[in-house]
Amino acid sequence: MTKVMVVTGGSRGIGAATARLAAARGYAVCVNYVKNEKAAKAVVADIEAAGAEAIAVKANVAEESDVKRLFRTVDQELGPLDALINNAGIVNPAGRVEDMTAERVNRILALNVTGCFLCAREAIKRMSTAHDGAGGAIVNVSSAAARLGGPGEFVDYAASKGAIDTFTTGLALEVAAQGIRVNAVRPGIIETEIHAAIGKPERVAEIGPTVPMGRSGTAAEVAEAILWLCSDAASYVDNSFVEISGGR
Repeated sequence: MTKVMVVTGGSRGIGAATARLAAARGYAVCVNYVKNEKAAKAVVADIEAAGAEAIAVKANVAEESDVKRLFRTVDQELGPLDALINNAGIVNPAGRVEDMTAERVNRILALNVTGCFLCAREAIKRMSTAHDGAGGAIVNVSSAAARLGGPGEFVDYAASKGAIDTFTTGLALEVAAQGIRVNAVRPGIIETEIHAAIGKPERVAEIGPTVPMGRSGTAAEVAEAILWLCSDAASYVDNSFVEISGGR
């Protein structure tokens, strides 16, 4: 039977790479997006061209009603859920804490943190053996910023990812006996569109050479770790964090 995966923020970057690799590994994939329908449908088209199944579902994971609709759509169109990749997230333009507004901080926490809680809740209701599910895996996409702090630029983003680290541990311990493994990846400086989107298209070129490995990473490299954490090869891996940061 084909397994089913939901990838939030699946239209670009790490999410898109994960969706494509998951399909190649035998999953039917829900590609969630909030704005870029064209990009989401392009990912779906790539997956279908390779002979796998995928759907694109527009939903803002910070909105509870959207999250409920997202997972109902997956139930109806793909079937029982096996894996959730909590990837959707935003980064605000660089700024110092002394200049941050409540609106800015609340916006990033709503998507990066609350969204993960809401999606995990719906996944648990479907996968947990306590709810007659067959078990499954949740992978949260954190960031090396949770360790580094993002001083002078992205403290709000780093704080949101620190919250995801704590959430990962708490949730892993909460549902371990219910057949659900919860882990996280912490990407470092990765070649994605997000840097240009926050007005720093040169960031990868500047920081990459300073990484101990001497280069930036790729979305495909992060996707490989995510799919491993969802696989039977990681069947005894729980409450763990995979650093994908080139040693940084």
